[in-house]
Amino acid sequence: MERTHTEGSEGTRAARPAPAAGGAPGGRTAPGGFRYSAADEEKRQGVRRMKALATGLLLAVAAVYVLAKWAGAAGAGGWTGFVAAAAEAGMVGALADWFAVTALFKRPMGLPIPHTAIIPTKKDQLGRSLGDFVGENFLSGEVIRRRLRSVGIAARLGDWLAEPRNADRVTAELSTALRGALTVLRDSDVQAVVGEAITRRADAQEIAPGIGSLLEKIVAEGGHTRVVDLVCARAHDWLVDHGDSVVAAVSGGAPGWTPRFVDRKVGDRVYKELLRFVTEMRDMPEHPARGAVDRFLTDFAADLRSDPGTREKVERLKSEVLGRGEVQDLIASAWGAVRAMIVAAAEDERSELRLRVRAALLSLGGRLAADGRLRDKVDGWLEGAAVYVVTTYRSEITALITETVASWDAEHTSRKIEAHIGRDLQFIRINGTVVGALAGLCIYTVSQVLGG
Repeated sequence: MERTHTEGSEGTRAARPAPAAGGAPGGRTAPGGFRYSAADEEKRQGVRRMKALATGLLLAVAAVYVLAKWAGAAGAGGWTGFVAAAAEAGMVGALADWFAVTALFKRPMGLPIPHTAIIPTKKDQLGRSLGDFVGENFLSGEVIRRRLRSVGIAARLGDWLAEPRNADRVTAELSTALRGALTVLRDSDVQAVVGEAITRRADAQEIAPGIGSLLEKIVAEGGHTRVVDLVCARAHDWLVDHGDSVVAAVSGGAPGWTPRFVDRKVGDRVYKELLRFVTEMRDMPEHPARGAVDRFLTDFAADLRSDPGTREKVERLKSEVLGRGEVQDLIASAWGAVRAMIVAAAEDERSELRLRVRAALLSLGGRLAADGRLRDKVDGWLEGAAVYVVTTYRSEITALITETVASWDAEHTSRKIEAHIGRDLQFIRINGTVVGALAGLCIYTVSQVLGG
């Protein structure tokens, strides 16, 4: 009977296609997608050896049974009954366990006996049961929380990040990832997004009140005086350098009927008064014109904050400025400068960006190692995230197990499982032979004692 089982397996192996040239024995992909590797083939060789051993033991006890019966019939003595009983029970145990082991993977002797060939015929049901088992016992929120809490991820992460070499490694990996991300992104797409975001944000937010508050603060703190000083100084220098142009402009605007020398005198007078006014305004911090500028700016700041007309004009001006092509090009080109700056900083090990990231990682590691409350918070976040993922996608995870098992070919599934657990199953046959023989010997002994 065992020979029939073995021959069936050998026949199946002979029908399988040979491995590709140059490949390892058995190193091929079976129908269903899993890999039937050289290691699996080596395990099958071990299973065959154990089958031969178990079958040999069955044949040995059968031979002992025949010899014991023959010796008993020849008058060898009462001991032959004990040996025959042990051998007989050993054969029964061996055959029963052979049937049980064989029924897992195929129909014994090809007979359509119910509840045999369990793995090939119940493969899909076993896959569903395995998926349900994993979902109920491994993918529950309580199991995930308990396991993560026992691991202490935050403490381990803190100890790991506190090591400078690990912080350097993480910094380098983050820099590489950042450079890769910036390389993948197309500049035109990013520029369009940045330009649209800035424009939309500027359109959605009224800027006049903010400008008014800022201007009012600048005037109150005297921050505008430097601008006024600069304007007065530049105006004075310009008048000194372009006096003839000012006189010519004033003279040229006079009526045609006035004498030319009068026009010249008027131009000189206007130029001198204008130069005196600008000089006094430059040199006198308390000049009345400076006070007029302060009052004008103060009133303008108030209008920006509260006058509807002024605010509406500012908004229209803002829209006109943002709508100009030059402004849009300037906004879009800003991405190129930012990108180049970030890439350069990511590549330079001594850049401020990488040094700050490294320092932040070391600081985080030290805080996680020393601050128990922070560790508890981080562990809580990680547990919550893991529980959310597991509970949300548990059905997809278990469906992956079920569908994967369902896609496997029944014959190759049986062969692969047998390769992994077949040796232990053959030990069951050997144990059944030995235990059966001992049980038969005990039963025969007890019956002889009670009957005698």
